Amino acid sequence: MGAERSRPRFPAGQPMASFTLHGIPVSRGIAIGRAHLLAPAALDVKHYLVAEEQVEAEVSRLQHALAAVHKELQTLWNELPKDAPTELGAFIDVHALILSDPMISEAPLDIIRTRHYNAEWALLTQIDELSAQFDEIEDPYLRERKADIQQVAERVLKVMLGTEQILPAAAPTGGDEFQPQMIIVAHDISPADMLQFRDRSFIGFVTDVGGQNSHTAIVARSLDIPATVGVSGASTLVEQDDWLIIDGDAGVVIANPSALILNQYRERQSAAARARKKLQKLKKTPAITKDGTEITLLANIELPDDCQAAMEAGANGVGLFRSEFLFMGRNSKIPSEDEQFEQYKKAVVAMKGRPVTIRTLDIGADKPLDQGEQTALNPALGLRAIRYCLAEPQIFLAQLRAILRASAFGKVRILVPMLAHAFEIDQTLAMVAQAKAELREQHIKFDDDVDVGAMIEIPAAALALPMFVKRMDFLSIGTNDLIQYTLAIDRVDYEVAHLYNPLHPAVLQLISMTIAAGHKAGIDVAVCGEMAGDVKLTRLLLGMGLREFSMHPAQLLSVKQEILNSDLARIMPQTRKIMRSMEPNVIADAVEQLQLM
Repeated sequence: MGAERSRPRFPAGQPMASFTLHGIPVSRGIAIGRAHLLAPAALDVKHYLVAEEQVEAEVSRLQHALAAVHKELQTLWNELPKDAPTELGAFIDVHALILSDPMISEAPLDIIRTRHYNAEWALLTQIDELSAQFDEIEDPYLRERKADIQQVAERVLKVMLGTEQILPAAAPTGGDEFQPQMIIVAHDISPADMLQFRDRSFIGFVTDVGGQNSHTAIVARSLDIPATVGVSGASTLVEQDDWLIIDGDAGVVIANPSALILNQYRERQSAAARARKKLQKLKKTPAITKDGTEITLLANIELPDDCQAAMEAGANGVGLFRSEFLFMGRNSKIPSEDEQFEQYKKAVVAMKGRPVTIRTLDIGADKPLDQGEQTALNPALGLRAIRYCLAEPQIFLAQLRAILRASAFGKVRILVPMLAHAFEIDQTLAMVAQAKAELREQHIKFDDDVDVGAMIEIPAAALALPMFVKRMDFLSIGTNDLIQYTLAIDRVDYEVAHLYNPLHPAVLQLISMTIAAGHKAGIDVAVCGEMAGDVKLTRLLLGMGLREFSMHPAQLLSVKQEILNSDLARIMPQTRKIMRSMEPNVIADAVEQLQLM
């Protein structure tokens, strides 16, 4: 009620008041439409005790709901459209695994039997207990998994309450250019739910919770749908059919905008559409600065099918193949060496001779393969990535052999995440050598000169670069984790997300040091984090000496346009001034000036 009273309004008879909400931008672009609210089923849950003779009937009711959601998820999987983002299948698998976990499928039944709670109340009680446990964990990825558990519970509750969402039919094509389409406003949205939105008039979404790395945010970026998450109170303040504007670039939501604001954003929307159309002409244009410096633009992918988008965007290759997506949603079953080989080979062949950089398994305490596996108190600092791989040598060797086998079909590079110690580098290179020896014994072809590189994403690595450049063939800066570890900021926590700053002087120093060390040693250095795809930072990175960018395919042409308009002779002196500053405001202003040069 308090949130409703705070909603701004004009006097009776006057137009509804306009107000602005701020959140976390997760997918670019502008969306203009009418609000369609999705109310959480938990709001409709009644709490009551059931009699002893009704307990088993209540248990059966929850079991039937769980089975119905299992069937629903299976149907969603079977009916995945061919053009659906590849991540969606993996996320549906994750939700199915969560649904099968005893903490969801059995613990609420025990609550019904021991406490005599009604089925909905028992499920909510268990979910609340699990959520409280997740709240104690600081790691961003694992915290986002709390949202997955809550989304699964929401589906079960809707089945029991009979309140499955029915969305409006798609708006007819043609007619009014500005015919309103719907913007989903909800406390949270599961990736599976987004499937049904794709065939409707769904053009954007706003959620109360969520972060940059949530599954829903990842799907939004894949679908290229404007979205803002972590907008506290949005589902309470916004009302059904309110006019909304989502500014996905700024993370701003404007409700009931004035005619003037509405027209301004429509102009921006039209200009953006024209700009995107113009960018398509740059696909085959080499990324060369005004002064003749050639820049390499690579794509980040999750699955082999993403190579098509990379090729269509004109990528020079794949700078980051996140191999962990091949391991997710498999009910703890590790993909075999042959399965992995086929997937890596598929990507290598699809890139038609362009290099494919495959990151070794970045999974562990923060992304357990087994849903029932115990996790560390602080998984971000625990047994993950290369630490996990070295602790599980058979899993690591199988992956290395699969990657090496794929190298017989095109240019492949191996990228190792989260390295910090010399002994980790040495052990990794020894494992690569062992994998090669095993393949030679079996007379299996591979490229004996495969490059092995390190991700620089831990401050300790950036501060100990000599031991990396001495041993590794190339470096790739993972700015997402580097910023997070350097600033001790959980960037998906909207309460502190404003402190996540890629322009912090400490972050810039670490990036600059890494690029300089690579150049001095004569090895390639790339940036594969989100900074690489941010056009506002392109010239800054160029001025630091970066010559290799890797990003989501959708961002590539915009970055290329910025490169084509850049003159390094003018940018580099200004960048050196920026690197000497320790004042955030001075740095931010200077970076803005770089964009005008």
